[in-house]
Amino acid sequence: MTAPAVTRRRDRDATRGRVLQAAIAEFSSHGFDGARGERIAERARCSERMLYYYFGSKEGLFREALESVYAALRDAERSLRLDELPALEALESFCRFVWRYYAEHPEFLSLLNTENLHRARHLKKSSRLPELVSPVVGMLDELLQRGSSQRVFRTGLDPVGLYLAIASLGYFVLSNRHTLSTVLGHDVGKPTYLEQHWERSAELIKRYVSA
Repeated sequence: MTAPAVTRRRDRDATRGRVLQAAIAEFSSHGFDGARGERIAERARCSERMLYYYFGSKEGLFREALESVYAALRDAERSLRLDELPALEALESFCRFVWRYYAEHPEFLSLLNTENLHRARHLKKSSRLPELVSPVVGMLDELLQRGSSQRVFRTGLDPVGLYLAIASLGYFVLSNRHTLSTVLGHDVGKPTYLEQHWERSAELIKRYVSA
């Protein structure tokens, strides 16, 4: 490949990357129906025509935005080294990872909420779905088996059910923090409250799995 061709490829990749990041921000703020191509183009510093050149349609752009945030979570999960810690400590470390990831990546929760409103119709069309499947269930299964063999965890625990419990404890508060704070008269989204909530939640999970 010639030097000019390499430069053009890099420019295309850079533009495509900017469009995708701008789309994630736009869909996170305005949902699928409220997102506007002109705002995405302005943020990405390109013409609106380029959005459809790279992604085909608004649906295609939203699908790739979803794929991108799922891939980021998958890569973060794969970086965990749970086998280097004692079983109970590893479980709490995993819980903290999940809850902190949700707190630090509101765009993931926003896109997830939007896609649930659409009954996952965009995600179902993703050709990348098999590669985006999270390794987390297998990781938890190995951890549960290790803890069970050491008689730290009780036997017969379902890793899928455990993951749902962990994810719910983090997702619910963050996803509903505005209504919860209004109804309860307490800012449940502030860092100090979240830290207290995570401590209580970690204790619940450890009590649930303990032998």
